[in-house]
Amino acid sequence: MRIIPFTKQGYEDLKKELDETIAKRPEAVKQLTRGREMGDLSENGLYKAAKQELNDIDRQIRHLKNLVLYGKPSVALANDFVQIGSHLLVETQNGNKEFFIVGEFEADPKQNKISHKSPIGHNLMGRRVGDEILINIPSGEIKYKITSID
Repeated sequence: MRIIPFTKQGYEDLKKELDETIAKRPEAVKQLTRGREMGDLSENGLYKAAKQELNDIDRQIRHLKNLVLYGKPSVALANDFVQIGSHLLVETQNGNKEFFIVGEFEADPKQNKISHKSPIGHNLMGRRVGDEILINIPSGEIKYKITSID
């Protein structure tokens, strides 16, 4: 399997989420046991709900363990070009925008965290301050000029 890049903070948050999810499992097992003790399992709503909850937790734990196993925190080497972990300011036709380039599992456009694999993130990767980029996005084209990288 391939290495999955994360920012340092994103990788720490991922490990914390795994620990929190593992901590939820014992209570889900207790709920399942309570439901099982109630008798007829074919029409037992508590049992079915508890079983589904436990399955969801186990699925989430497997997913998070794989991300932690194959994830690797990326450390920005320098601030002179865009890479995972870069915080940058770009100039557009409609004013300035800021972006934080993150791994694909950390992306959250509402917080301006864009994946290095997204159309915008991919085109910004490796660029430097002063570079102008014309990016094709689903709604057309957009022009960005990088004004700063942190």
